Amino acid sequence: MSEVTEYIIAGLLLLGGAFSLIGALGLARLPDFFTRLHGPTKATTLGVGAIMLSSVIYFSNSGEGLGVAEILITVFLFLTAPVSANMLAKAAMHIGVSPMDGTRGNPWDQ
Repeated sequence: MSEVTEYIIAGLLLLGGAFSLIGALGLARLPDFFTRLHGPTKATTLGVGAIMLSSVIYFSNSGEGLGVAEILITVFLFLTAPVSANMLAKAAMHIGVSPMDGTRGNPWDQ
């Protein structure tokens, strides 16, 4: 494996780890349900995507062929994370979970 490929893999792993950390911190630190929903669905999805891409590059260059399983996991993650976040947000609105006071678009502030 070439040195450039190793740097690309390391960079993708660091980028994926940073996005996953930011998503986890957002989940823990943001004030209400609706803002907490953005952490895992946005940042963590990109983090896992970068980690999976680095895995595809590694196994493709190590002679084991194209990592079809990693590509399918990434596609499945990118398709299901936004849909599940939308369903969670709609369910929370349906049962009346109130957003934090002063949030833009808050129907309870009017």
